[in-house]
Amino acid sequence: MGAIVAGIDVGSLTTKVLLMDSAEKDRVLSFHMVRSGSDFRKAMETAVEEALKSAGLRLEDIRFAVSTGYGREIVGFSNSRVTEITCHARGAKHLFPEVHTVIDIGGQDSKVISIDDRGGVANFTMNDKCAAGTGRFLEVMASALDVEIGKLGELSAQSQQQVKVSSMCTVFAESEVISLLSKECSKADIAAAIHEAIARRITGMVSQVGMKERVVMVGGVAKNSGVVRSLERMLNTTFLIPPEPQINGALGAALIAAERLQ
Repeated sequence: MGAIVAGIDVGSLTTKVLLMDSAEKDRVLSFHMVRSGSDFRKAMETAVEEALKSAGLRLEDIRFAVSTGYGREIVGFSNSRVTEITCHARGAKHLFPEVHTVIDIGGQDSKVISIDDRGGVANFTMNDKCAAGTGRFLEVMASALDVEIGKLGELSAQSQQQVKVSSMCTVFAESEVISLLSKECSKADIAAAIHEAIARRITGMVSQVGMKERVVMVGGVAKNSGVVRSLERMLNTTFLIPPEPQINGALGAALIAAERLQ
């Protein structure tokens, strides 16, 4: 076994920690995710502790750590801090060498990244000024529908009639959803409309960067089959999606840690 490296992605909604053997970059030793909540430091410490426990390691076994995400500055033992844009590009290119476009829809922001043949960032755009089209947006809409957020994707697949949610402002979109419910529109139709609204938003971002095949989708929203379906249809493509799309940033951070250690 080579030296142990860590990628720590302290995100707005979830914190992810991934441990890797630097000598075998396809060998992930362990990873762990927790809700970031209101105490980012505690979430980071919990995720690190659980990832170490799963791998049978101690904190002092980590030779090099790279932190990324909203809370990357709070990781005291981090050897380097790297933007999530760079980490997502690096992680996606490692998983799918043929990728040139990365769509990351996270908890509080969304990003579209164009990457070059070596996995470097060629161009990107980012929505970080409001929750439009993000995981938080979906959480609020699911609450308005009184549906578990994890059930929205399969619910939208049952849609029989097209309705529209036109606003991407979370507050106004929530009002639209409540109005549609008062008109006795089905929850399935409204869920489909919500996914279409997000897809329109992300498609606009893709047009700013320019889409080049192939396309990887990462982030928690990649687990929502309704958003994936709507986006694939609008972009006329089929996404590559990792088995665990939420840890892509942490994976990229760990890969960068392995490279910088060497």
